[in-house]
Amino acid sequence: MIRIYYISSEKFKDAKKILEENPYADDSFAHSGYMLKDAKEYGFRPNGYYVYVDSDENFLKGADAKLKDVAEMTKEKEFDGVKAKIDEEQSNAISGFGSLFG
Repeated sequence: MIRIYYISSEKFKDAKKILEENPYADDSFAHSGYMLKDAKEYGFRPNGYYVYVDSDENFLKGADAKLKDVAEMTKEKEFDGVKAKIDEEQSNAISGFGSLFG
């Protein structure tokens, strides 16, 4: 499952602490993997950050609880737009990497 959270610039420091805490724990964001993206690059919000998490439902329930005071889940249109752009970035990165060794 994929979840994309929006973090305002004002709450970024608090959110970053949560994202980076206990990096070796099984339920940590670092262990699960996440991407932090500058929101202005995606055209939906003028500032802030997106956190892209692709993990199982149990992890996401915990992530929702940990981030509830510092982030909000993106809604349909914003989620779909941000996800599409991130998917495109990843695809382009893989293609570029493949051409180096292809």
